[in-house]
Amino acid sequence: MRVLVADDDRTATTILARTLSGWSLEVTVVDDGEKAWAAINEGDPPSLAILDWMMPTLDGPELCRRIRANPKTAPIYVMLLTSRSARSDLVAGLEAGADDYLVKPFDLGELRARVHVGTRVATLQERLADRVTELQAALASVKQLSGLLPICSYCKRIRSDKDYWEQVDSYVAHHSEAQFSHGICPTCYTKVMEELDEAEAQKRGRKR
Repeated sequence: MRVLVADDDRTATTILARTLSGWSLEVTVVDDGEKAWAAINEGDPPSLAILDWMMPTLDGPELCRRIRANPKTAPIYVMLLTSRSARSDLVAGLEAGADDYLVKPFDLGELRARVHVGTRVATLQERLADRVTELQAALASVKQLSGLLPICSYCKRIRSDKDYWEQVDSYVAHHSEAQFSHGICPTCYTKVMEELDEAEAQKRGRKR
């Protein structure tokens, strides 16, 4: 899993990079906010981003807002890393779009636990995205009627792709999700009753 670390403190980034690499994560390190934004938008975004609050060119909260505003980068799990520990700072960081918040100097055990949470959430989001893609592909392949349908002007049968002539209801049911319930419309009912009455009258006439 790819992780972006953005911090202008070289000592902090060295410790983070070595620690995260030791946990089998692929780490990219940058030293300011604009470089972080460029790295996020270069190719596939990282799954996890650990961002310092105070950085040159673009600070952590503003970078969070940019990440959340872009549909391509919005799923990134973002952790803010800062020496600010006031409750108001925590609230401000979370409202900016951060998923988690770690105060410097950080404990490696706490960092490990929080990174594990982040990687777990990121993995679930990736699986969900893959599932959505599969469902979209399945919906795209749902049978649909389209194009020109050859139909007999007398019996109203439809010529299928295999050159067979089928009843309209049979053809439509086979090529779509439609189902039929058969009945008789008022016009046809009147016509059928007239034909039956006429046949009955002819029958009575022959008997005379």
